[in-house]
Amino acid sequence: MKSAARARIPRRAVHGVLLLDKPIGLSSNDALMKAKRLYRAEKAGHTGTLDPLATGLLPLCFGAATKFSQVGLDADKTYRATLQLGITTTTADAEGEVLERTAVHVSRALFEATCKRFVGDISQVPPMHSALKRDGKPLYEYARAGIEVERDPRQVTIHRIDIPREQHAGRDNGMGDVWAIDVHCSKGTYIRTLAEDIGRALGCGAHLAALCRTGSGPLTLAGAQTLESLAAMTESERDALLKDTDSLIVDWPVVRLDDEGAGRFLSGVRRRLPLPNAPRVRVYGPQPKAFLGSGHITAGELISTRLLSPLEVQGLLAPAEPAPIRDMNEVSTT
Repeated sequence: MKSAARARIPRRAVHGVLLLDKPIGLSSNDALMKAKRLYRAEKAGHTGTLDPLATGLLPLCFGAATKFSQVGLDADKTYRATLQLGITTTTADAEGEVLERTAVHVSRALFEATCKRFVGDISQVPPMHSALKRDGKPLYEYARAGIEVERDPRQVTIHRIDIPREQHAGRDNGMGDVWAIDVHCSKGTYIRTLAEDIGRALGCGAHLAALCRTGSGPLTLAGAQTLESLAAMTESERDALLKDTDSLIVDWPVVRLDDEGAGRFLSGVRRRLPLPNAPRVRVYGPQPKAFLGSGHITAGELISTRLLSPLEVQGLLAPAEPAPIRDMNEVSTT
């Protein structure tokens, strides 16, 4: 007979956004579950999957913040990617088997010029080793079975590709086979595919040797915590690291309502306001940190899109002085 079951850890209402520095080798969902247990959170979610081989910023949403996780999924991302030129692999990353080795003669000038060709709107074919689903099954399951299926190309946007000077290839003659690039791109961009395409354009092939996400929307890797550092903290120390529930939409225009207006907004009642149209706004009550949810202004009416519950709003109120919030009339909505 089994011994008595381990006591169940009591959960609690936790609201906010944690900036996690995900380690290599751990899936995004596993990282989320570990952080959720540390916080004893009732509800948690992440804002976009990082491959196990990738490291860096993984924003985790707790409680009321999960209502805005889609904003994080849709946000632009930034990455530091390390490309290994001259070697192609079965998975387009360092985990796959080597397919071909090619001599590399790539100068910095040639590498920069080639990268510039991929800035703008481009078409990508999703890699077989990805979580994208076909007939309800992830593509990587087909790939592991040795099956390649047809994938439709998708449009993505590469806003910038920068080559850090301190990260260029280390050969004395300026030629090299390992390069780092900083990429600012739209959601859904496959960096391993970008690495392959750059290598193909250079004529030597390439794979993604390492990847670190450095930003997601308005959030950056600066100040992100590791699971090890979180585990060594007290609960109050961990709680102090949580960013406000509205952190994912901190760059949206603001509307602040009085008590009556706040109550009506939380009830889903439209409210006429002398404000210009805005496709998305964040809405607050009169109390410090009384974040109510999001909405939009159309034809002079404030219309809710995502609402916190009154209990969630109450949980956000704090005596501390809130960060300055710009008034709606300070923000251009055009």
